[in-house]
Amino acid sequence: QVHLAESGGGSVESGGSLRLSCVASGGIYGGTLCMGWFRQSPGKEREGVATVDADGVTTYAESVKGRFSISQGPAKYMLSLQMNNLSPEDTAIYYCAARFCYYFKKEYAYWGQGTQVTVSS
Repeated sequence: QVHLAESGGGSVESGGSLRLSCVASGGIYGGTLCMGWFRQSPGKEREGVATVDADGVTTYAESVKGRFSISQGPAKYMLSLQMNNLSPEDTAIYYCAARFCYYFKKEYAYWGQGTQVTVSS
């Protein structure tokens, strides 16, 4: 029902910065979307990076605290991830994800195609 489109990935050197963006469209129809960013590296499981709940409270993975910042705007269905002081360990495909905040099922049901982030040393 909901389509997510990510952009902003690329290649940077250690210590560099990137800003990822995501836009949700399609069958929202007045619903409230809770959104977040996830990432996956080859041979590793997908992990949560940062999320925003219905009240705007943000949650970060310990590995990115102080370096990454998630934000919504100018509309609730628009999401950004500012990534600073990047390291090679941040190399992964980054995915935007969404769920309807007030649906009883709290799993993220909608996913973008992913955008590659590569950090060289």
